[in-house]
Amino acid sequence: MGSADTSRLRALRIAAAVLAVCAIVAMTPPAVAAEAPTREQVKTAVDKVRADPNMPGTKTERKLRFKERDDEEEDEPEKKTDSLDWLRDFIRSVAEGARWLIWGLGALALAWLVVRLRRWMQVRAGGARPGKELLPSHVGSLDIRPESLPDDIGNAAAALWQRGQHRPALSLLYRGALSRLVHAHEVPVRAASTEGECMLLSATRLTPDAQAFFVRLVGVWQLGAYGGRLPSTAQVLAVCGEFDRHLSAAAPAVADLKGAVA
Repeated sequence: MGSADTSRLRALRIAAAVLAVCAIVAMTPPAVAAEAPTREQVKTAVDKVRADPNMPGTKTERKLRFKERDDEEEDEPEKKTDSLDWLRDFIRSVAEGARWLIWGLGALALAWLVVRLRRWMQVRAGGARPGKELLPSHVGSLDIRPESLPDDIGNAAAALWQRGQHRPALSLLYRGALSRLVHAHEVPVRAASTEGECMLLSATRLTPDAQAFFVRLVGVWQLGAYGGRLPSTAQVLAVCGEFDRHLSAAAPAVADLKGAVA
């Protein structure tokens, strides 16, 4: 029997039950019909109807059907979202950590730059030298270590000049002067100091006479090194003869220096 026949039979049974109830009500005396049925009477009548084998009861049916594509598409975004939450949180954490790391490195670089700049300004301004370990061994390409120079720089330079070794003689004079400024007179000359900067720095440590001699020596050196022509022999020999008198290997006493400045 098909599902349509079953539905018709069920409808006929329900209609028959309703007609039976109506007939009972019609046959009931007016006095009884006027009275409203109680809850117990209604329940009893319902139980009788349910007990009738010809009346349909409650039936549970299970059917298999294909899942609609729309339902799958609704579920997939939620699953994908749940599966990517941890990855999104991880990337956010890494990015936050990298940002703080960059800020920290930037702060360290800035602090290092400030320290270096302050030290450079102190040296350029003729400030106190930080310590013996920072004394330069070279100024540019010139070796100014005392052990690389002869004891009597003036006479050694004069001998080179008279033998015709003009460039080595001038270089020895300038190297020796820078070495005496750094090691004997504590002039804060640095490895990258130029001739002009050396003259400015030496003015804070030398007596006027010694400062004037050093300026004259630098002029002789620059004339041969950059001027394209050599100074006269008289100029060179005069500088060689006065070298130890103005730029001695021993620093002058503080009292002598103050008296010379006064």
